[in-house]
Amino acid sequence: MLDQFTPEFSRPHRRLPNQRWQIYPQKTELAQQMAQTTSLSPLINQLLINRGIETPEQAQVFLNSGNLILPSPLEDFPDLGMSLELLHNAIAPWAGPLGTIAPSAAPEAIASQEKIAICGDYDADGMTSTALLLRSLRWLGAQVDYAIPSRMHEGYGINKRIVEEFHSEGVGLILTVDNGISAFEPIERARELGLKVIITDHHDIPQQLPPAHAILNPKLIRESSPYRGIAGVGVAYILAVSLAQKLGQANDDILTSMLELFTLGTIADLAPLTGVNRHWVKSGLQHLPKSKLPGVRALIQMSGVHLSGGQGDESIQNSKSRSVDREATQSQNSKSLKPEDIGFRLGPRINAIGRIADPQIVIELLTTDDMGIALEKAMQCEAINRQRQEMCEQIENEAREIVEIEYLPSLQEDRVLVIVQPDWHHGVIGIVASRLVERYGVPVFIGTYEDEGQIRGSARGIPEFHVFDALEYSQDLLGKFGGHKAAGGFSLPSENLEALRSRLSEFANQCLEPQHLKPLLKIDTSALLNQIHHQFYQQLNVLEPCGIDNPDPVFWTSNVRVIEQQIVGKGHIKLTITQTIDDSEYKIKAIAWRWREYFPLPPRLDIAYKLRENHFNGNTTIELELLGVRLPTQSHIFFAAHSAPLRTTFEYNQCHYTCGIYKNGSVPELRIGNPDGKILAVPLGHSIGLLGSSRQQAIQVDVSQPQYNQILQTALQALSMLSNQY
Repeated sequence: MLDQFTPEFSRPHRRLPNQRWQIYPQKTELAQQMAQTTSLSPLINQLLINRGIETPEQAQVFLNSGNLILPSPLEDFPDLGMSLELLHNAIAPWAGPLGTIAPSAAPEAIASQEKIAICGDYDADGMTSTALLLRSLRWLGAQVDYAIPSRMHEGYGINKRIVEEFHSEGVGLILTVDNGISAFEPIERARELGLKVIITDHHDIPQQLPPAHAILNPKLIRESSPYRGIAGVGVAYILAVSLAQKLGQANDDILTSMLELFTLGTIADLAPLTGVNRHWVKSGLQHLPKSKLPGVRALIQMSGVHLSGGQGDESIQNSKSRSVDREATQSQNSKSLKPEDIGFRLGPRINAIGRIADPQIVIELLTTDDMGIALEKAMQCEAINRQRQEMCEQIENEAREIVEIEYLPSLQEDRVLVIVQPDWHHGVIGIVASRLVERYGVPVFIGTYEDEGQIRGSARGIPEFHVFDALEYSQDLLGKFGGHKAAGGFSLPSENLEALRSRLSEFANQCLEPQHLKPLLKIDTSALLNQIHHQFYQQLNVLEPCGIDNPDPVFWTSNVRVIEQQIVGKGHIKLTITQTIDDSEYKIKAIAWRWREYFPLPPRLDIAYKLRENHFNGNTTIELELLGVRLPTQSHIFFAAHSAPLRTTFEYNQCHYTCGIYKNGSVPELRIGNPDGKILAVPLGHSIGLLGSSRQQAIQVDVSQPQYNQILQTALQALSMLSNQY
């Protein structure tokens, strides 16, 4: 029977994704124990364990997040009380407690209102925060306007020009959203001009706080607070809800609209979906499909989110020439949206405006009560998002060509990619940086020339590389810079470019090993194809909403067979795979986004994937979304195919190794030898191997872990090439 697989490894095939798989340690006994209290399958409980949930009590809190009991924000945010007083006095100086009119107040007292101005930001978090506060403050009767600094000409955050402009317009109270915590000089200028300032922000705390009247920032509150993980829109939401309650105006309509905008901004800003974010987002996702906000309805309509089923994405099989990308094939058939609907559909349309157009479009979209205006603005978002996609594709193609020619040969030594070109739009180069990280597995610093003497750039890291630390390490070569562990922005004089490239490479060589230089794929657990069905998919809903810090579960299945595959849309692979279990064949369809270069895939593979629903002609099926593939580690074909043992040598991390398939009882064994005489011996089909100079002295190792799995894959590829010669 086994020799039927022989031809599959004699066919040449293109290269496979260059990945390192990191599979969570499997706690089978604990998962079985938890299953008794959660009434969920052990597989689902393993997913909970991977997310740090290891007791029945923790599981109950996570699974019943709708019942989360929250402390009053007034307890956790020391300056919230002062912020509410300042806003109360600006909006309703004549009002008593809970918004009642004080007996001594005359109707003309409304004229004594203080003008409020919001200073927002041009990313999704900043724009949704601005819209949330504009809508709520106007609804509460405030005189309020806003300004957002120019991404192209001014950069991030409130500045002196905006402060002085507000002052000249008679503003008395400035409210920053998603910015301001590092703006010492602009806030100092506002104080000099006699303006009151409330800062709402969520970015890291600087050494010196600005002299604002009140500062609301979750980084300033206790670490155990459920509010620690909120984004800028979360701070704005807390402030707006608290103010509406203080004024006695917290009715369902205004609270629901604020919750919807909070949900949009939180997911689009990639805030962690844990704690209070998970609690509120879960509720917000249920409200969004039936939103009363014209802007939200128009955005859902224009972006093609399916709220009541429909054709789904089966059509990509029947229209090969049709331009289909990932976001255009996500569909949803329920009364609640999923984070992916925002992450892949609504969010990009909002973010595109901030990247290459005027944020005013989004602010008007989300604050208008006129459906006609909302549709007009949503159409603008749609057109600009298409333009953003085209820009990204063009810049990515140009960047890849430069990397392949100039930098790829030395990437293992440089351990970082620094690429700068003229005429790239700096509003989208951050997206391209992320794609280059996914492709090459190294930190990426990408930039463009603002003028002849200045470069402006964006950076994205990998788990073992701290972007902000790298920028600090190079600060004498830079102008402005900022960021955090995973991402950052920077500017520098163009004459410092080569020195920066050397400095970043020096830093990368201090913290990165060769095995780190592959894209990391984190995998939850293994699954058999007969375990994947509608009931199991419905059980996975207990993990929702999934996103940052609560990722979609990723499964892997070993040694599946590819029986059909074709290119669809913009270079995606649509395929059908099968697995034989107890003499029964299980078949399922899958999609691999933007994998044209790996087509055709080998007939036998280990696969890593997420699950997704496909709706077509009234039918709903479960499909796989491939995230990674590798040659099978549980295949007996090398041994079965050849009477003579297979032996070869290969190079890995600049060292020479030997490898071969040997008989060891009834199970073939892969053995890899290093120059020091140590042997890694792994029975084919097993995840535990022996490492040592002899079996008596060897230690057991888990070969699914990255440091062993990568060399295992390299050895198997070397042996598969050898088999082509027979």
